[in-house]
Amino acid sequence: MPCNCANSYPQSRVAASTLISQTTEMTTQDTLSYAAGASTVPLLGQAIDVNFERARKAFPGREALVDVPSSRRWTYDELGADIDQFAAGLIVRGIHKGDRVGIWAPNCAEWVITQYATARIGAILVNINPAYRAPELNFVLRNSDMKLLVSAVSFRTSDYKRMLEEIDFHENVFIGEDSWDSVMRDGKEAGKTAVLERSQQLSFDDPINIQYTSGTTGFPKGATLTHHNVLNNGYFVGEGAHYTEADRVCLPVPLYHCFGMVMGILGAHSHGACVILPAAGFDAQTTLQAVQDEKCTSLYGVPSMFIAELGLPNFRTFDLSTLRTGIMAGSPCPVEVMNRVVNEMNMSEVAICYGMTETSPVSTMTHSGDSLAQRTQTVGQVMPHVEVKIVDPETQLIVPRGEPGEFCTRGYSVMLGYWNDREKTEEAIDSARWMHTGDLASMDEDGYVQIVGRIKDVVIRGGENIYPREIEEFLYSHPDIADVQVIGVPDAHYGEELMAWIVLRQGAMALDQGSLRAFCKGKLAGYKIPRYVHLVDSFPMTITGKIRKVEMRESAISILSGS
Repeated sequence: MPCNCANSYPQSRVAASTLISQTTEMTTQDTLSYAAGASTVPLLGQAIDVNFERARKAFPGREALVDVPSSRRWTYDELGADIDQFAAGLIVRGIHKGDRVGIWAPNCAEWVITQYATARIGAILVNINPAYRAPELNFVLRNSDMKLLVSAVSFRTSDYKRMLEEIDFHENVFIGEDSWDSVMRDGKEAGKTAVLERSQQLSFDDPINIQYTSGTTGFPKGATLTHHNVLNNGYFVGEGAHYTEADRVCLPVPLYHCFGMVMGILGAHSHGACVILPAAGFDAQTTLQAVQDEKCTSLYGVPSMFIAELGLPNFRTFDLSTLRTGIMAGSPCPVEVMNRVVNEMNMSEVAICYGMTETSPVSTMTHSGDSLAQRTQTVGQVMPHVEVKIVDPETQLIVPRGEPGEFCTRGYSVMLGYWNDREKTEEAIDSARWMHTGDLASMDEDGYVQIVGRIKDVVIRGGENIYPREIEEFLYSHPDIADVQVIGVPDAHYGEELMAWIVLRQGAMALDQGSLRAFCKGKLAGYKIPRYVHLVDSFPMTITGKIRKVEMRESAISILSGS
């Protein structure tokens, strides 16, 4: 039988209990790698469509979306009208709450309309990587039991129509063709009554999005996210960037990933800001042109995107004076790159975000008032309403501050689980709802987190644990190195040795192992100096900008064996 035991305590007992709690908090949090994101700003208890409609009502005539390649623009009211029309058309096509509707396309306005239209009627949007080929596509379609796919006709070297015919999937709506227009016509004829009725049946805890994560082995896993997950994460990223309705956010990052659709679309629109889509896929020149022409105040990108922009021969001809902030995420940012972004791109308030698809995605973020060192050497502090801890991978005990361990996070942002995969879900999320990321990190005395690397990336050379991230940061200070990745390769004597994959700056002289060793001598411990150097033009990476070190290791083994 429940009882409110606290009410029966004498006042002095309650005060003593509070004192004990406060004392425990001070001693534990000051010494162990745990932090909780206390906030006076409450979580949003809304479905995505409710939040968008509030922005639409508050800023009907302000620009909400600009699709640069097609020269199309939408105000909040115009975008809302198209969303309702497409949503109504989906209902006419027989889409019910909980049905899976896929989106397979590069960045375009129709992507955004589909994102909001599915959320409006409770359908679950399934994001499909534009780079997928037929076998990967087939797996996602079958695993999610997709009812309808919204697709581009083609993109770059991918013929989407041909691949869909190859796997015999025909429930398609093609962007730019009559099938898209037909859904819009159906929606216009039906009106929005059914849309409003469906909206009233939604709970913010309903699953609304499935994102298939790119695994290194086996098939991808479908991280299943709710309205509550993604809307709040996007909103608090926008809060961290101090967005208002006056901001204009340039998104060259792919919408199919959380970086684009959550941190970008929802982060901006939850604050009444405008989203600028510079191109279907990333292009450095086009991105900076869009920033200049659309007077963007914020720019998103993974480090490799910023490196490409800074490396343009005509970089200094662009007027970037309207920029003040932006988000850099996806992979660790080199210190030198961040310094240039702040000083040469006018992004004095640029933030680093860290997270993963399974956590909607952001768990930590830097602040505009942080020192340059904090914004270049860490991934910030815990996000509002989120908990983080760093544990010993073996014992699962929280490690003292300053010591490395596995980064874990808990809170509203953690996914429901992997779609149709209870076993993988239980491997990732423990019984206390902590998400185990597989990332190695450390936390300083102020709660700032530094990512050391992946547990699987740690190189063990002759019994010494080596964290590639530390060596990469040092090598970025070499005047001839534009980008670098360090991996472990098999070695008969030491077990593993280090190999540095290096992209040289334009016009730089060739770099070999001898000259690299001379540069490192006396600055790095001998066992941390790479034994092998491999010069490349670029690194193998996913479409979201994450380096594929597994593929690099496989190539390195072939290179060293002479095969």
